[in-house]
Amino acid sequence: MNVPIKTPDEIDKMREAGRQAASVLEMIAPHVQAGISTGELDRLCHDYIVHELGSTPAPLNYHGFPKSICTSINHVVCHGIPDDAKKLKKGDIMNIDITVKTADGYHGDSSKMFIIGESIQGERLSRVTQECLYYSIAQVRPGARLSDLARPIQSHAEANGYSVVRDFCGHGIGAVFHEDPQVLHYDGYAPEADIELAEGMCFTIEPMINVGGYRTKVLRDGWTAVTKDKSLSAQWEHTLLVTASGVEVLTARGEEDLSFLHG
Repeated sequence: MNVPIKTPDEIDKMREAGRQAASVLEMIAPHVQAGISTGELDRLCHDYIVHELGSTPAPLNYHGFPKSICTSINHVVCHGIPDDAKKLKKGDIMNIDITVKTADGYHGDSSKMFIIGESIQGERLSRVTQECLYYSIAQVRPGARLSDLARPIQSHAEANGYSVVRDFCGHGIGAVFHEDPQVLHYDGYAPEADIELAEGMCFTIEPMINVGGYRTKVLRDGWTAVTKDKSLSAQWEHTLLVTASGVEVLTARGEEDLSFLHG
C-alpha cells in the first residue's frame, strides 16, 4: 500500500482546503431549518464554494454524482442526493457532507449532523457518533495503527446499543479526493492493511453509526445508501493530518471543543 506523505507545501494547501470545508458547514448551519429543501441547501453551498471561496465542490460530477453536496436524512447512511422536492421537517436528522477542491487542487472533506426541531433518539445517536469520531481522532499519532483508530469507534457504538456500518469507510485525501489508506470504522483489518501511521499522512475518519443493524443497501439511483432495516443513521467526519506529536484536525469548526486532543 502506497500511502502518500505530504510535503510541508502540501500540508499548507491541505490546511487551506480543510479551513474552506469547515467554513461551508459553518455558513450553511443557520439555513438548516424545517421547510427548506435539500436542493436549496445544495445551491447555497455551491454558490458559496464557487463565488466566495473560489473553489470547486468536489462531489459535483464525481463519477456522475449530480450535486455539489451530500444530504443524508434519517435512515440514509451516506451519499444522499439533494432534491428540490425533499423539504426538511421537524424531527428529521440529517448529515451534510462537504468536500471542497481548492484552486490549488487540494481537498478538504468534512460532514456534520443537524437535528431539525427535536428528536430524542436522533440527538442521542448523533452525540454518540460524534463521540466515536473524537475517541478515534484521539488515537492518531505516529506509530499508531489503523486498527487503533477503529476499535474505540466500534466499542463506544456497541456499548451504546448501536452498530457500525461496514460498507463504507474513511480514506486518504490530498490532491486526490480518495487515496490510500482505507480507514475502517470497525476492527476488520487484514494484517497487511493495518498500516502504521506516519507524520505527514492525511486521511478522513467518518464513522457511520446505526440505531439498528449495520447492513446497508444502495438505491436505484446508484448513490443513496440506506440502512436495510430503515433504522436511523448518523455520521460525522473530519480530515486529519498526522503530526510529529499527534494529530491536527484540518476541518475543525469554531463551535467544536477539541481540547481533549491537548491533554
